[in-house]
Formats: sequence, structure tokens, C-alpha cells
Amino acid sequence: MMSDALEPMTTADGVAFLRTPEAAFAELADFPFQPNYFSFEGLRIHYVDEGPRDGPVALLMHGMPTWSYLNRHLIRRLTEAGYRCIAADHIGFGRSDKVVADDWYSITRHVQAHRALIEALDLQAITLFCQDWGGPISLAQVAERPARFERLVIMNTWLHHAAYEYTPRLIQWNGQWKPEGLFGTNVPDRLSLGWFMALALGHMGPPDLFALIQTGTKPSLSPTGELARQGYDAPFVGLGHAGHAGPRRFPLSLPFDNPEGGAAEAQSHWHAALQTWTGPIHFIWGGADEVFTEAWGRAWASGFPQATFDVITEAGHFLQDTHGDVIADNFLRHLGRMP
Repeated sequence: MMSDALEPMTTADGVAFLRTPEAAFAELADFPFQPNYFSFEGLRIHYVDEGPRDGPVALLMHGMPTWSYLNRHLIRRLTEAGYRCIAADHIGFGRSDKVVADDWYSITRHVQAHRALIEALDLQAITLFCQDWGGPISLAQVAERPARFERLVIMNTWLHHAAYEYTPRLIQWNGQWKPEGLFGTNVPDRLSLGWFMALALGHMGPPDLFALIQTGTKPSLSPTGELARQGYDAPFVGLGHAGHAGPRRFPLSLPFDNPEGGAAEAQSHWHAALQTWTGPIHFIWGGADEVFTEAWGRAWASGFPQATFDVITEAGHFLQDTHGDVIADNFLRHLGRMP
């Protein structure tokens, strides 16, 4: 266990950040990918770059509170199919640097960082796989630089616009991350993000969560559950409250609560611009998700005559983790590459 006394570093512009030691990732047996790094505003952004360099490009996005580890099964399956997979960690997540000031983070800045990465790698003919906050951040790229993209795979996400109705679960999620909310109060002192993900992925139940918060009692997980917990905990081990600013800001950047931080006006523009997309677009949806529901996914897909819609009935919000092979098989089937 690394010390909570890890000292922040500072960029040339005076932005304080923490950097997770590489040792934190050494035991991730199910994430064998070599790290790559790119500089943005003096901060180090990590990205996975796996598969043949001359293969078609798949850009895989993550959201909250995950990192490129979320897409590990998709990366494995797509590289086997000949794709070059690029999967970056947002600043504040994964192996990327973690700015300690909450107010540094905004959706606009995340969009700028990912745009810089796409341009630095000169990615072309991209197939996009996006989910959660990875949706707005990457669909902004499609709206503003459509020539770089060839095909879209959209999973359990959204773009803010006037007609969008936020679900009770998403409104609750926002409230739980307020300073006085369940997660705002308990993360990371009583509850790590790895244990939260163990709950979200079905490796433990709500009573286990509350016992962990109230008494510190850690439930026994299956080998698969323990691997997942370790994987989602790794980026934040020893970073303390300051190192969790990035995860905190995503729920508090939802546009109904924080229009400026959540880029509400820009998201509405991206949503309108995306309606003109005429390339292939595949919606692959976790049907058990109460945050971005199947009904919303189907309504969104109905606006694209060329869209396909596949529902994985039992999959929840983090379907790349639980059903990565199914997502890949559905995608490859639409390309005519599955038997």
C-alpha cells in the first residue's frame, strides 16, 4: 500500500497533480497492455495502443469512474480481429495524471485533451466505441471533425439537449456525489472506487456496500470480482481525497446541475450536428441499465435510418466489462465478419 503522503507535482503553469506510481498496476493480470503517454498542458495522458499499426483504428472511450481497463475485453477481441485499438485514460483517471483541484476539470477540457490526442496520433477512418461520459467527449470529436471517423458504436450514453429527460437514477447519482451525499462523504475514506465497481458489476450487493461503509467489513469476492476490484482500485491507491478530484467532477458536471462545467450549450450543438451523420452507426445497449435506459437508446437510434440496435438484455451500465465479447461479436457480425 502506497502512502497517503504522496506529494503533488506541478506543471510549468502551476497546476498541481498527482501521478500514480507504476507499481500500482504491476499485478493486473488481466490487463497486459504496455503503457503509452502523451503530453497535454504539461500533464501526462496514458493510452493503450494495441494491435497492428496498419489495421483499422478502433477508439475506445471510458467514463466514470473507470479507465481504459474497462475496455480490456474489447481490446483483446478487436485486436484478434485485426484492429488497432486506442484507449486513453481521461486526466484524473487510470494511468493519466490526476489534477488535484476540483475546479480544473470541465467537459470542455476533457474534449480538448482527447482532440489533441487524436490529432497527435493522426487517427483516421476511426471506428468509435463510446459509453457513459466517453459519449459526449468523443461524439464532440465526431461533430467537429467528422472526416476522421468512419463508423460509430454507441453504448449507454447520451448527449445533452433540450428534449433529453434525465432519469431519476442519474439525478440521484448527481446528488450522491455532492459533499453531503453518500459517495461525496465516503469516497475514498470508507469506500474505494474498486469496491463501488464491484457493486456496480454485480460482484457484491447493496448490504455489502453499507457494511463496508459503516463497519469496514470487506465482503468476500469471487476471483473474477476480486480482479475487477483491484483493477478499478489501482489508479487511486494511496492518492487520498485530492487524487479523486477527477471522478468527483464528472457526476457534478451533469448539465442539469452544472451547465457551464457540463458544456450544456456545446452538447446541444454536438447533438444537432450528429443528426447529420450518414455513416454506419451501431447502438449496442445494456438493457438492465437504469441510468441510460433501453427506451432512450432506441429513441436515439430511431433518428438514424441506417442505425442498427442490439440490446444485451441482462447487461447493465458497464457492459464493456461484463459483456465485452458479446459487444465485439455483435459489432463484427454487422461487418459480416462473424460466422
